[in-house]
Amino acid sequence: MPIDVELADRVRAQLADVKKVTEKEMFGGLAFFAAGNMCCSVSGDGLLVRIRPDLFHDALTRPHVSEMAMGGRSMKGFIRVNQEGLAEDAELELWVKLGLSYAQSLPPKKPTKKPTKKKAAAKK
Repeated sequence: MPIDVELADRVRAQLADVKKVTEKEMFGGLAFFAAGNMCCSVSGDGLLVRIRPDLFHDALTRPHVSEMAMGGRSMKGFIRVNQEGLAEDAELELWVKLGLSYAQSLPPKKPTKKPTKKKAAAKK
């Protein structure tokens, strides 16, 4: 499923004032990271949010929210908010802030660098 470009732009606007935000294509969508920790990911069917463990069950009681499943297995700590739950900017802001709050509570990750072709060849 293609990435929802409009939703990605709305998330970028929510994160515009946050330092050290990066983007990476993964989980079949466009993931947003704060200091190297994933906070959310945009796909064609909504928003994946990494949420604090103590808020996980409460989040699942909200309309348009479900537990993230990948390959038939549930992923604790990740919720999916479908498009209907993101129609209003205030709704999107809530989920982005929750994901950002959790990502920023974790120790920053150092960026990983992929080995260059020269370094990879030298190791052989």
